[in-house]
Amino acid sequence: MSAGAQVVPLERGGAAAARSALERTIAAGGVAVFPSDGVYGLACDPLDAAAIGRIYRLKGRDDGKPAAVMYFSPLAMRELVGGLRPRAAAAVSALLPGPVTLVVRNAEHRYPLACREDAERLGVRLLGGPLAGAMCPIFQTSANLSGKPAPGSFEDVPDSILAAVDLAIDGGELTGLPSTVVDIAAIDDGGGWEILRQGAISEGDLASALASVGLD
Repeated sequence: MSAGAQVVPLERGGAAAARSALERTIAAGGVAVFPSDGVYGLACDPLDAAAIGRIYRLKGRDDGKPAAVMYFSPLAMRELVGGLRPRAAAAVSALLPGPVTLVVRNAEHRYPLACREDAERLGVRLLGGPLAGAMCPIFQTSANLSGKPAPGSFEDVPDSILAAVDLAIDGGELTGLPSTVVDIAAIDDGGGWEILRQGAISEGDLASALASVGLD
């Protein structure tokens, strides 16, 4: 761990301290390791090109690949949801928070650094759990080296990543399952929904949740 890195454990009531540390780190242009619902992720300000470049270098990842923007509070994502059309907004309501990444139509071209080459589409997440309530949206990707499995426990986060970040939030053992990625970008234009990556939620459970709000 680098001398400037801060490690915050979630056990023993550390959630409030972890949320505050995450908000401070993101606001200062830093990079954090954090526990999502299934695997550990890397986080930074989604509008900070330098911090995003730093994440890609840590991972050894092609910086042309898109990433998701994660929220920890429905209030923080209210403006984005307000810009969605009715069926997409209904899908967001039915599936988030949860272990789902939704690819939505991004008519206002928000967060272009996360979208990369296709500014019309944006992946979004809303996370519950101990970090819920943090008000900073984050650029997020899994805390693994490119081509390696996403870590499901703090101990599995590569040492090279832990040594280079500004904040590491230790949430112990997670499920190890990544989010299910669902494309709903065309759902208001006569299209349906499509699973782009299978993850923690099955196709049947997705279909049931979407049918509950009139989407099939």
